[in-house]
Amino acid sequence: MMHTSDSYNQRKSLFNTMNRFIGAINNMDQTVMVPSLLRDVPLDDVADVKTVTTAAANGPPYFQQDTDMYSSYVLLKSIRNDMEWGVQQGDGRGKERGGGAERGGGAEDDDLEKQFHFHVNGLHAVLSKLTRKADTLTNRYKEEIGCGN
Repeated sequence: MMHTSDSYNQRKSLFNTMNRFIGAINNMDQTVMVPSLLRDVPLDDVADVKTVTTAAANGPPYFQQDTDMYSSYVLLKSIRNDMEWGVQQGDGRGKERGGGAERGGGAEDDDLEKQFHFHVNGLHAVLSKLTRKADTLTNRYKEEIGCGN
């Protein structure tokens, strides 16, 4: 018998969050039959874009503030591909930065659990925002072609 807290924990699992993200991207990909229609269509949720850009502060931002929906579409598909196939060596977004966790030893080892939880929580938050962005983009595309809900 599943408890309410089990259901909540499953919803918060990284695995389920990743599956929701990939599902949203697949839905977007199946819905958007003519991606070029998204060119020059501005993003409505600038605040959300700023959040995702801030979340990627340690590397190049995924979303630029002055992009159109087409750029977001291409980017979301690229992120899905990175998740499914790994980040390719020639891709500037995936280069290692020589940070603390790779060095190991000493006090850093004591913090591995904290680092793990920090990064899992951050990844969960970013993937949730990206999932909402994919859903929004899909719905906006339907509106643009006259198939709104």
